Amino acid sequence: MPVAGAAQSASFEIAQNGHAVGTASFNVTATAEGYDSSSLVKVAMQGLDYALSKNERLSSANQLEHAQLNATVNGEAVNVMVAPDSAQMLVNISANGKSTTTRLDAHAGAVLLADFDPGALETLLTLAVTQNNRDLWAILPKQTGSIEPVRLATYPDQEGTLDGKPINVHHLVATIGGANTDLFSGPENQLLQAELPQAGFALIRKSFILKPPAKPVVPMGSEQNTTPAPSS
Repeated sequence: MPVAGAAQSASFEIAQNGHAVGTASFNVTATAEGYDSSSLVKVAMQGLDYALSKNERLSSANQLEHAQLNATVNGEAVNVMVAPDSAQMLVNISANGKSTTTRLDAHAGAVLLADFDPGALETLLTLAVTQNNRDLWAILPKQTGSIEPVRLATYPDQEGTLDGKPINVHHLVATIGGANTDLFSGPENQLLQAELPQAGFALIRKSFILKPPAKPVVPMGSEQNTTPAPSS
């Protein structure tokens, strides 16, 4: 079995209905105590100008120890800090000139899940392996912050190519807050593609092609995006 949480990095294209609208990347490096994880996201399209930078400190078991997220959403700044505090998780969100502090139940298998963040999905896949797809949670940095259970369903493997070479593709569906995200990962548990709950959006690892595609391409204009972003 591949070692969970191995240091790695990857770059992704963000597409809506088959058209490129942005880029995303993550980088995980090993430390003496665990891992440092960072993510960068940029989306530029009509109705949505979104940039995100996130830095996390994870334990050797990939458990969240501290996270700082900074984003701009259509010109508005959003800042989020997450850290364990005793038996709870402290979430501080600053947006639209307001600051809130929320205390959430702490869970070992929790990830900070911001929109379009491949690093969060990579960590989720890693935790899924170590925890047998159980007791997984998503901290959602919207409004005053909330935590939702993540339910994973396993589907038959598919095929694809990475850097032009055939690769076996695992298919999971994560249900979070009633919305589904299709996750496609490789033999080493690496995130290859995610079909996001926002209308028509996908994260696609550079040089990866899923065969056949996860979903038919929806004609532009047939679905309208509701701005996906952390907000208060």
